[in-house]
Amino acid sequence: MANAIEVRDVTMRFNMSKEKVDSIKEYLIRLVKRQLFFEEFFALKDVSLTVEQGDVFGIVGLNGSGKSTLLKVISGILKPTKGEVKTYGTISPLIELGAGFDMDLTARENVFLNGSVLGYSKAQMREKFDEIIEFSELQDFVDVAIKNFSSGMVARLAFAIATITKPDILIVDEILSVGDFLFQEKCEKRIQELMQGGTTVLLVSHSLEQVERLCKHVMWLEHGTVRMLGDTNSVCEAYKSMR
Repeated sequence: MANAIEVRDVTMRFNMSKEKVDSIKEYLIRLVKRQLFFEEFFALKDVSLTVEQGDVFGIVGLNGSGKSTLLKVISGILKPTKGEVKTYGTISPLIELGAGFDMDLTARENVFLNGSVLGYSKAQMREKFDEIIEFSELQDFVDVAIKNFSSGMVARLAFAIATITKPDILIVDEILSVGDFLFQEKCEKRIQELMQGGTTVLLVSHSLEQVERLCKHVMWLEHGTVRMLGDTNSVCEAYKSMR
């Protein structure tokens, strides 16, 4: 089986300001006078993983363990400080709720806007429009500005758009935990359909039950390093015993 994702010795370092700066003017003055002091923060340290095509790969860990940072590096949103990432095929990332949406526009307008961000043509989105709205259950809110939507409604719309055509790689960060129970079931069913069509899924979730239901392999991240990597049952059991 060919690989869909290859991550080799990835480190992600951020420089965090040690003092509070109240204005841009003060920041620039301190920068010129070399009075700004930074603290290094490592969100990821020498992380490596390989995900095969068609695999559903889960990432677990406490808040601040580096899960979302790793997804952003794999998606190409962040460039790693060190190491290399290779992905093969089209990527549909569901990482930040509402990313790619304009909150002042309606659901209808955002379908076309978000579709263009993901690389789909207007004609493709027109063809899939009814299916997107039906899946997201937003028929009564098509012409409402999404700033008036709940986070669950935004999540439903984002998921419906991202999965309307089969991407080679689908990256999902906690978005399934926002909707209600019935919609989560609907999302899981669509993920399983994508898997059967050969899509590789990378999933971050706080719900271990969801990870156990969907994933074949799991990585446990702790303070930016790989604590454990293996089959779902082994990793989830070890993670549960730690918690």
